[in-house]
Amino acid sequence: MPPRLQFPVRTSCIVSKSLGPNSIAPFLLPFLHPQLPSCSQPSQRLRNNRNASVLSNLTSPSGAYSKKIRRGRGPASGKGKTSGRGHKGQKQHGKVPRGFTGGQTKEEVVKGKRGFKNVFAAELSPLNLDRLQTWIDEGRLDTSKPITLKELNDSRCLHGVKADGVKLLARDAHKLTHPINIVVSRASASAIDAVERAGGQVMTRYYTWQSIRRILRGQSHPTGPLENFPINPPLASGRYEYTLGYRYRLPNPASRKAIEYYRDPAHRGYLAHTLAEGEGPSLFFKTAVVQAREREKRLEAKKAKGLGQTAKDGKKREEGRLW
Repeated sequence: MPPRLQFPVRTSCIVSKSLGPNSIAPFLLPFLHPQLPSCSQPSQRLRNNRNASVLSNLTSPSGAYSKKIRRGRGPASGKGKTSGRGHKGQKQHGKVPRGFTGGQTKEEVVKGKRGFKNVFAAELSPLNLDRLQTWIDEGRLDTSKPITLKELNDSRCLHGVKADGVKLLARDAHKLTHPINIVVSRASASAIDAVERAGGQVMTRYYTWQSIRRILRGQSHPTGPLENFPINPPLASGRYEYTLGYRYRLPNPASRKAIEYYRDPAHRGYLAHTLAEGEGPSLFFKTAVVQAREREKRLEAKKAKGLGQTAKDGKKREEGRLW
């Protein structure tokens, strides 16, 4: 603990009197000791009223640091003599590089490298129709309302939802007999066909791992954005309280690949209603119907400006021009 400071009162009084009124020492003296006695009692000593310092008692929380293993410090330590490396061999005497097989030809040279890691692959939790039908038969899922990620997680039909959501697959699709309305991240074409043949409906919705976590906690609505729900007046703290108890909106896709997927009616995307008549889901390639429509608009705009047909030599001629 740091030493406690004690000053004689007589010395402090002499110092305070010797310094002028504009000096900073009298100003700092009360802060050095808040209960400084008056100079009229020179025999009184300063009382030891300083608070105990906690700097010497600061410790790290339990588990913040692990004890260092000291090797080669005798048999009592458990890591003495060979220091945990065993007896003989290259692994005891030195380091072995990754992929080293004892000096023979490496496996990657003999067999070659196979495969690759797809960095664009989505991490999805698979959900098959036969498991879905089993949960419905056992009464764990209610088919009278839409089946979302939260219902699948709460009923333990899925043991957790991965970062990019859920994909509906069609294993044993003939077992599905109940009409269901299900909202997932993605769905295969055969699974969509099986659900719609049973009288149900599939909708694919874009999710991020943050939105999935909020849905499972009950902080976001699992199917739609928060703008569709009425908002109560703001509270005294300035925060808004939503009538359905949801605090966060669901995000919309920002990448071209995700936007095109959820605009595609074949995928039953929730953005399919944004397509105009004859328009395709692609943001780059335009269908023949859209190209013809834009061509007609350009011709109408030219006619409105007074421009005529293009001549055979490729030069535009204005109407009413004599040369």
